[in-house]
Amino acid sequence: MRLISLFILTFMLTHNIQAQPDSMAAPLDCLLEPNEEVDLSSQVPGILDIIQLERGDMVKAGQVVAKLKSGVEEAAVELAQAKVDFGKRKLVRNKELYTQNLISVHEKDEMETEQQIAVLELKEAREKLKLRTIRSPINGLIIERHHSAGEFVNENPILTMASIDPLNVEIIVPSSQIGMIKKGMTALVEPDFSMGATYKGVVDIVDPIIDAASGTFTVRATLPNPGNSISAGLKCRVQFSSPSIKSP
Repeated sequence: MRLISLFILTFMLTHNIQAQPDSMAAPLDCLLEPNEEVDLSSQVPGILDIIQLERGDMVKAGQVVAKLKSGVEEAAVELAQAKVDFGKRKLVRNKELYTQNLISVHEKDEMETEQQIAVLELKEAREKLKLRTIRSPINGLIIERHHSAGEFVNENPILTMASIDPLNVEIIVPSSQIGMIKKGMTALVEPDFSMGATYKGVVDIVDPIIDAASGTFTVRATLPNPGNSISAGLKCRVQFSSPSIKSP
């Protein structure tokens, strides 16, 4: 009797595997979201002198997006540079005196140390000046502007930006499909208003924990979005196909 039961179970499992299609039949609802969202603020407090971008503008990593008033810091750099230049001339003038033993080793060391300190002070002044220029940390899109030129800013956000290439595809999956979706599977995504067009993404996160209240778990796929042609925030539908890579 046990052998018959094992035979029936093996037959059922084999039949289910053979009957399973390459892609899951029922599409799941999903949401397209930015892969990163940044509230950009200043490292130092100050008055906004220039803010160069508006909502909807594209920005590249490292691009200047705003500047604080920096007259004091610019003057500090000029003063520190003058000290360095003077120190260089002083060392040149006294080099010959040292070779002729007209100044002591102590005096020579004191002048060289003063020059080293001046160089470090110049570096510090330049770094403080650089903090008055605010640059974008990512390639992205400005989605909110919180301040205008002339306003005081500190740690509060000046701009909010989002990176939408690639997009994150957030999917809520019924617990009945646990184990069926693997990292590396292809996700065929159909955004709303796409006129039936589908885009190919890849599953990169499968949450191993099921939410007991809803009986679901979450899956995230990454969807390339060159040229930012697909808008974030759209609802979508997704189907999964067989893994493109083997799961460990």
